[in-house]
Amino acid sequence: MNGFEDHGFVKLDIGREERTGHPEVVFGPGKTVDQVEAIFSRLVEVHGRALVTRATAEMADRVRMRYPEALYDEQSRLIRFGQPSRMLPGIVAVLTGGTSDIPVAEEAAGTAEWMGCEIDRIYDVGVAGIDRLLMNKERIREASVVIGVAGMEGALVSVVGGLVRRPVIAVPTSVGYGANLQGITTLLAMMTSCAAGITVVNIDNGFGAGYQAAMILQLVAEAN
Repeated sequence: MNGFEDHGFVKLDIGREERTGHPEVVFGPGKTVDQVEAIFSRLVEVHGRALVTRATAEMADRVRMRYPEALYDEQSRLIRFGQPSRMLPGIVAVLTGGTSDIPVAEEAAGTAEWMGCEIDRIYDVGVAGIDRLLMNKERIREASVVIGVAGMEGALVSVVGGLVRRPVIAVPTSVGYGANLQGITTLLAMMTSCAAGITVVNIDNGFGAGYQAAMILQLVAEAN
């Protein structure tokens, strides 16, 4: 038996939750409103929950006509519906270097919440005003996983990586002036950090960071 359903325009991976613990997630860009509605509806029918990333307001309006309880957040551009199959242990701290990084951070936080994580948001604690970060040091250390979201030179995650004994997931953003190169500079800086224990996801990929944090805590849950 196939683990997917062939709907012509999409081969829907309905077996993904059984394999990985979480249903397939819908990437909004490149899809029509009709396609998003059809995929979302079938995921809800099969799994009782669904998530769309990088969604437009038009997509959200169409989904909410059928599922009024679906939540759309304009900042993160996530459409969420349903509850996680279980809450995962621990806390995911989501940090940003600046206010401009919050949309990407909210994509990470919203994804992890949908997957069953408790989130602690600690925003605008970049190294340009390092006292803001240091005054939250103990709060950050209480987290089970830390997600650091930053643009510019991305120094935030190197500092955090030297403060905590937990996994740090770094998210470079495209926030910055010309030599930031739409996040390439930040990405390379985070990848060459001298702090150990840092994993780097793609530029502006809040979804990937949130998903990875949840998978770490899912491993913890399964070990107990």
